[in-house]
Amino acid sequence: MSSTLERHAVAVGDLLVGDGPAVVIGGRVSLRAHGGRADAYEVLRDRVTLAEPYSAADLPAIAELADAVVVGASWTRDIPLVRAAAGLGLPVVVERRASASVEEWLGLADYCAGEGDGRVILCEGARGGRPDLGLMRAAQSISGRPVLADVSGDIELSAAAVAAGADGLIIDGPGPGSAADPLTALRVAEEAVTVVGALLRPEAPATLPECRAAIDRVDAALATLLERRAELAGIVQRIKPVGGFAGRDMGRERALVARMALRAPSLGEARLAPIMNAVIEAGLHLAEERASQ
Repeated sequence: MSSTLERHAVAVGDLLVGDGPAVVIGGRVSLRAHGGRADAYEVLRDRVTLAEPYSAADLPAIAELADAVVVGASWTRDIPLVRAAAGLGLPVVVERRASASVEEWLGLADYCAGEGDGRVILCEGARGGRPDLGLMRAAQSISGRPVLADVSGDIELSAAAVAAGADGLIIDGPGPGSAADPLTALRVAEEAVTVVGALLRPEAPATLPECRAAIDRVDAALATLLERRAELAGIVQRIKPVGGFAGRDMGRERALVARMALRAPSLGEARLAPIMNAVIEAGLHLAEERASQ
């Protein structure tokens, strides 16, 4: 089992998995669905992100047309095919077999790294299955390898998967418990990597475009939280015996700013106070407008 704790990152096409923002991968193609009866070049046609072979005969097409090869959960014990797939010279995405332990999963990942060039990504949640997010997080912590969560079977797990540390989400169209259509699934997944990722994933952008993209993600999370705060503040106004500006509790607001300063010491109370005053007043104005309608 791998004991490497250094954090790795693997490029898959234009995506960097394991460093910076979480990503959404929607181009997974499995040739196993065709049972070996289809021509791999015809199925893949244009370039795809992830491709899973049915047999060794599919590997030349995958090497030419895919950004990464998938070692699928249903055939992780087919060592000759695993060895051939890992030796393609592509990044290898290693799915966990449903009954496999973390040790078995990481052992297979280490084997693929040894047979290939070392670019290995772990994937929890076989196609259409429900990912074990705790196990995924443990595997990531032990190995240092990037991890993907396949949320195709339950797109509503997207936010939880990012919160659990997933470096990326795989979506593959609708499935049991998933969103109604692929476009909805894509929206849910992208919202998760943007908002939850901005709150929980550390980033160290090195270029101006990367910095601006990171700020955009933080702003998206901030807007989402401000909208939620305004809704909650509106409920408070309906419950309080004296609402609106007349019902403001300045002592509570000062205590709020003091608590926030503990989380944002660089800004401090002096800078946070006018920000929170503007937020509170915006919520009060909104509540008054709604009350008058």
